[in-house]
Amino acid sequence: MTKADIINRIYERVGFSKKEATDVVEATFEIIKARLEKGDKVKISGFGNFVIHGKQPRKGRNPQTGEEITIAGRKVLTFKPSQTLKKNMNSEPAEPLDTDSLTFS
Repeated sequence: MTKADIINRIYERVGFSKKEATDVVEATFEIIKARLEKGDKVKISGFGNFVIHGKQPRKGRNPQTGEEITIAGRKVLTFKPSQTLKKNMNSEPAEPLDTDSLTFS
């Protein structure tokens, strides 16, 4: 599912204009991104938690030369689904999965 698909679903279900649906989706994602960039945890009830974890620098090896290098520390975004979402995912599907509409980045 893409952002455009989400906008279309909001347009169809809620009755907003396409521009209003786009504004809602864009604003929602901007709010979530801003909070994550600050290092805050984002909890969406019934969906899950987005959390930033810090990875410490570590030693590694260049596979071509065998030279020891330091791999820089970084921040990693993780998502942990809620129990409700896990339960719904593992129950009988309400409708078959439409694999033609799946997109991968």
